[in-house]
Amino acid sequence: MLAYIGIGSNLGDALENCRRAIQDIVSDGRNHLLKCSPFYRTEPVGKKDQAWFINGVIAVETSLGLREFLDFLLNIERKMGRERGERWGPRVIDLDILFFGDQVLNEDGLQVPHPRLHERRFVLVPLKEIAPQLEHPLLAKTVSKIISELPEGEKVIPVPATEQGPCTV
Repeated sequence: MLAYIGIGSNLGDALENCRRAIQDIVSDGRNHLLKCSPFYRTEPVGKKDQAWFINGVIAVETSLGLREFLDFLLNIERKMGRERGERWGPRVIDLDILFFGDQVLNEDGLQVPHPRLHERRFVLVPLKEIAPQLEHPLLAKTVSKIISELPEGEKVIPVPATEQGPCTV
């Protein structure tokens, strides 16, 4: 199944945390990295009095089922030291399933597509880099269309190419 994962961090070496999370995802033989976006420095949403984030998006082909894939990502977050506390607060790593094929699911603890994806410039900008024509199954709009309709909002600034590092596709 083709999955798109949003990746973010604003604690410690945030760029390295994001790279490590990608490596942990693809080091499992059930996942194959297809594409990765450039990384961006992004202004916090919700809770403004914290460090800016590093955000990116990857596309992965996985043989895991949706719930199994969520558990896999949550385990990576735990291993990296993620502690769930304050909503929208600082985090060492955040891994969000944005899309999982064209599946639509709304269960306790798991909503796909991600329920706030269409409002979040920090995830839409990197997603547009790797999947501009991807269509949101509920909105029936492409990522490019969704982002073109967003009002001005939080800043999303590309990390300089010299800092990006390789995408291990």
